[in-house]
Amino acid sequence: MIDALRYVRQGQLCEAISWNSMRVELYPIGTVKSSVKKSTGCGSIAFQEKYTEIEVYEQFSPGLKGIEQWDHLWVLFWMHRLSESDRRILQAHPMGDITKEKKGVFALRSPMRPNPIGLTKVKLVSRKGNVLVVEGLDAADETPILDIKPCMEGDG
Repeated sequence: MIDALRYVRQGQLCEAISWNSMRVELYPIGTVKSSVKKSTGCGSIAFQEKYTEIEVYEQFSPGLKGIEQWDHLWVLFWMHRLSESDRRILQAHPMGDITKEKKGVFALRSPMRPNPIGLTKVKLVSRKGNVLVVEGLDAADETPILDIKPCMEGDG
């Protein structure tokens, strides 16, 4: 049995998931700052705005030390605008094209999924204190950032 609980901790929306006796708790390390307020489809945001800012919360900014050595980063984010019913969808048409046969969400880059975690490879343009300027992020304004990892050679 899976139970999901959304709550606010220190002013931030958090997600706690219990499965049997295991509990998974996620909290954002930062947020997206962008003029793009909502997505118009899978990957569409990355093409609407060339550069996007990721504001890392001050308490996590020491974790950015050395990040400038990387050209590309993996950004994991929470697709917080999906409804509970969206999270129950397990099959979708590729790229929303109803002329194509439905596939399982784990075989697609569809935002509809049980755990709405987004993953995007971005180019690191610059760092200004606790703010990263990146290129290619397909997340809208105020999207919670879960993690940032360096993209190493051979990662894709």
